[in-house]
Amino acid sequence: MLTYFSKRLLFMVPITLAVSLICFSLVHLSPGQPMDAVVSADAPAEVVELVRRAYGFDRPLPVQFGLWVQRAVQGDLGLSVATGRPVVLEVMGALKNTLILATAAALIGFPLGMLFGTLAGYFKGSLLDRLLTGIAVTGVSVPHYWLGMVLVIVFSVHLNMLPATGAGPGASTDWAFEAAYLRHLILPAVTLSVIPMGIMTRTIRAMVGEILAHDFVEALRAKGLPEWRVFLHVVKNAAPTALAVMGLQLGYLLGGSILVETVFSWPGTGMLLNNAIFRRDLPLLQGTILVLALFFLALNLLVDLAQTWLDPRIKRA
Repeated sequence: MLTYFSKRLLFMVPITLAVSLICFSLVHLSPGQPMDAVVSADAPAEVVELVRRAYGFDRPLPVQFGLWVQRAVQGDLGLSVATGRPVVLEVMGALKNTLILATAAALIGFPLGMLFGTLAGYFKGSLLDRLLTGIAVTGVSVPHYWLGMVLVIVFSVHLNMLPATGAGPGASTDWAFEAAYLRHLILPAVTLSVIPMGIMTRTIRAMVGEILAHDFVEALRAKGLPEWRVFLHVVKNAAPTALAVMGLQLGYLLGGSILVETVFSWPGTGMLLNNAIFRRDLPLLQGTILVLALFFLALNLLVDLAQTWLDPRIKRA
């Protein structure tokens, strides 16, 4: 296990550098000037050049990239062009809120997906299977930002049951585990959980159906094992694949919530990215993408280790 962990950790180094390079290059290839967020359009050329030098935008791109990586290794992602605050502080504050939203969505979507997928796989071809599969396909197909707007119209505008925007009362950006804050979390969490729920349902349905068709399941039943014991064997064989899908979907929840957070004005990394794009805030944009990418890599590493622990065949391989 230690050797496998060391190899996987070593492989993360070039992947991280590649992600950093892609992130840095794509941001600089996009149209617009980052100075637009700092100086006005009619500012003198001398002022614009002075600000460019202060932020290092006057240097060649390879030099900018090298300096950025050097500072990032030391934990310094630069200063936000729009606010002047350190990017690390901006990202960490938003990342906490995104983790809260992603965790809540995972607690809703993953159990439902596992339950629906297991039932659909066990009763494959039945009316229940068609119903649950239909729910899963609908969940995957419906755009989550559209679903979010529909939920706001129904539960916030017409029924006046739940708040539509913000992380807490008074447009608070600091979420707390209290009833008033939980009400703000419900709609974005439900919206964000629909797609992972559908993907989990379809994946586990296919896995359970495939496992039930194996000869060892018939052998277990022929031995007289009760059905709940057979069910445990099926779950054990489906666990590595389910865990891999859960890891990928959790990464999606962390990095793919930009539209949902924008719809609900949730102060997370998605909202931060949206603001950074429109403001052309390059340091903030690069820092946010880099932190999310590193989170995704670390998450994949943890999932790989968990799969190795659950499935002895991976250890032998």
